[in-house]
Amino acid sequence: MKTNIGVFFGGRSTEHEIAMISANQAMAAIDRNKFDVTPVYITKDGLWYTGEALLDIKNYRDIPAMLKMCREVYMRPIYGDYNLYLVNPEGFLKKRDIAAKLDVVIPVLHGANGEDGTFEGLMDYIGIPYAGCDTLASANGMDKITMKMILRENGIPVVDYIWFTDRQWFAEKESLVQKVEEKLGYPVIVKPANLGSSIGIGAAHNRQELEARVEDASRYASRIIVEHMVQKLQEINCSVLGDCDEFETSVLEEPIKSEEILSYTDKYMGGSKTPRGMAASAKKIPADLPEDMTNEIRRLAGETFRVLSCHGVSRVDVIVDRDTRDIYVNEINTIPGSLSYYLWEATGLSFPGLMERLVNLAVKRNDRRNRKTLTFNQNIFAMGGGTKGVKGGKFGAKR
Repeated sequence: MKTNIGVFFGGRSTEHEIAMISANQAMAAIDRNKFDVTPVYITKDGLWYTGEALLDIKNYRDIPAMLKMCREVYMRPIYGDYNLYLVNPEGFLKKRDIAAKLDVVIPVLHGANGEDGTFEGLMDYIGIPYAGCDTLASANGMDKITMKMILRENGIPVVDYIWFTDRQWFAEKESLVQKVEEKLGYPVIVKPANLGSSIGIGAAHNRQELEARVEDASRYASRIIVEHMVQKLQEINCSVLGDCDEFETSVLEEPIKSEEILSYTDKYMGGSKTPRGMAASAKKIPADLPEDMTNEIRRLAGETFRVLSCHGVSRVDVIVDRDTRDIYVNEINTIPGSLSYYLWEATGLSFPGLMERLVNLAVKRNDRRNRKTLTFNQNIFAMGGGTKGVKGGKFGAKR
């Protein structure tokens, strides 16, 4: 019997459509001689659907019509229950209501409510093997503030930054503006702390622009980060595959931007009229860099992956200052657009090979976790413990 892979995508995220593209690329690459595939689309309202119609990207032109060809499903938050159940309007569970039994899950959920550890926490609770970073690594990798704190603590270079909450901004705007001007100076980059795909990100060259950019960023997140802007910068990306103890790095790419910073359109439209994911973006592969700089960027990408305890496939984005040649880690994408397959193809690993590696990594991690001690076979209540201060052996306040 073939391993059944559940590919989850979409989600309640500003990167919903990009996840749909990445997931369909991934599902098309999975070797059907070795694996079965069960697509699970999560709508912007948080409903789950499965069906063969989800495997044809053309159907996404009319999502309501597509969903009529699918069935709504759910998973129970019960350890060891890997079943995907059909929503039964009668309200009770029947054996025939099982839509599929999943063996491994591959999340392709870019952005909030997926890449940030929320979905991974559910998979951990159920105990099913899943590809990619776990709850902690996902959360740390998604939050740009926490990520930079961890990287700086481990000697990995990041640009200077300050951060604050949206409520702080509205209450202490003048002092925060002054802090930005004194510590960072202009220009700066303003970002929501927990979004990707260049959403809500903008450059500010003066106080007026700073206030406007923060106002925009606060529409998307409650935590805002403001970073020193390297003006003559070169952006370089590197993918990392494996786990934090054993990993490899890909060749490097240099994204080609049309504006001051890499935009959503640069990343996902690539100069075309239709969105085709990160694989379509204009880029140089491999990046045209000296060998010593190439090696250092690959080292920093691997170190970023390691200190954040990452797993599966990630993409680390770095900034090179063209004037000083200093290198800074900008961010990590723990579920990268198009799963960075194009970087691995350029490194010598095919897309089907990448998907198989992700499945194997998921199973390997799950096996290791199952060997850890999680509970003790002791009942402290039977041993007379845990009842101190409880009248008559009953819980509750003394009346």
